[in-house]
Amino acid sequence: MKRLLFCAALAAASWPCLAGAQESVPDPAPTAAATPADPQDELYRAALRALADGRTEEAAAMLRRVLVLEPRHAGAWMDLAISECELGNAAEADRLFGELQHRFALPPGMLEAVARYRATGCGKPAAREGSVWLLAATRGHDDNVNQGASDPRFTIGTGSTQTEYELDPAFLPRADSFSQLAVSWLRPLGNTGTNAIVQAYSRWHDEVREQDTASVLGALEHTWKPGGWLLRGTAALGYVTLDRTLYQRQQQLQARITPPWKLPAGADFALSANVSRVDYPTRPAYDGNTVELGGIAGYRTRRSLTQLTLTRLHDDSSDDRPGGDRDGWFGSVQWVGEAAENVTLEAGATRQRWHSKTLYSPGLIETRRLQNTTTLRTAANWQLRPHTTLVLEWRATLNRENISLFQYNSHALQLSLRWDNF
Repeated sequence: MKRLLFCAALAAASWPCLAGAQESVPDPAPTAAATPADPQDELYRAALRALADGRTEEAAAMLRRVLVLEPRHAGAWMDLAISECELGNAAEADRLFGELQHRFALPPGMLEAVARYRATGCGKPAAREGSVWLLAATRGHDDNVNQGASDPRFTIGTGSTQTEYELDPAFLPRADSFSQLAVSWLRPLGNTGTNAIVQAYSRWHDEVREQDTASVLGALEHTWKPGGWLLRGTAALGYVTLDRTLYQRQQQLQARITPPWKLPAGADFALSANVSRVDYPTRPAYDGNTVELGGIAGYRTRRSLTQLTLTRLHDDSSDDRPGGDRDGWFGSVQWVGEAAENVTLEAGATRQRWHSKTLYSPGLIETRRLQNTTTLRTAANWQLRPHTTLVLEWRATLNRENISLFQYNSHALQLSLRWDNF
């Protein structure tokens, strides 16, 4: 994401200057006026979509074809130079940056930006060597690590048998600091369009050690392109531990489908589907199967990317789970933008709603459980040097339910140091 936003900001922010420079370059043969339907424009948009999907090599090939059709396309020269730099092809990237400076009268600010990228942007060719990885070390504080109930009182029973109880302090919010280590790794399997993915993390607390968690996930991802459509499928298997005991086992199939629709520049849309199975070895009554169907819409400007998600949910539970099956919705809005040369800001909000089909516990809690969970997040990313980023993140979780026993609020602040591909 950082690379894409830097590329978009670098190229687009100076576009008026580059466009003016294009007009001053002699053209040996007259060409037709550019329109949104021109082949090079369509190809350039496809290249930008490939960059957004992380298919840098494919995007570079498209950008070269754009330059064959339109040698004066300054944006394509810039994107191609940065793509080659991203792939670790320092010599070719340097040649392309040189061509860019030779062909166009770049403003001083643009010249400085290109010089900085040539000096620091062409690191180790991770994509060429086949693998991409990220490591993050985190230190943070959470005011409710155990998701303790907001209200210390709760009532059970019906009619004259209703009784009010006071929760034990162990079930009330407990604040604690924590440390976390996370790593993710992706490797293409040849040229088949298939990627192997591994993700793992461990989080341990200073005092509330029974809330220590760890997880590992392995996945295979494959991309198809039938008839102009883009289909990405993922199969994943994951395990989660709580207090050093296996807590959850996950099996998941995902599909993301991008239709070949012509959208406004900077816009994209995809359909999503997900089927998952979750097993709880120590709590088998909570086992369930979840089906998700939805859409993802995105819009990229010169310096930012905004993404909206809306998904319909259905959870088919085991026969013994309180409340039975559930239906619901999930929605989110995420924004990422360049604030300064080496600073990226993020903001996001998610809302998830579940409604159970049957009474939670007949005779004790005679209501259908309604869960409404809102998560707010903001983060600042400061690139200290190539491949090293400092991330300050704040997160709030507001869980509103019609059963007070499960209501909770949580606020966390954390600082992470992140390394990638060096």
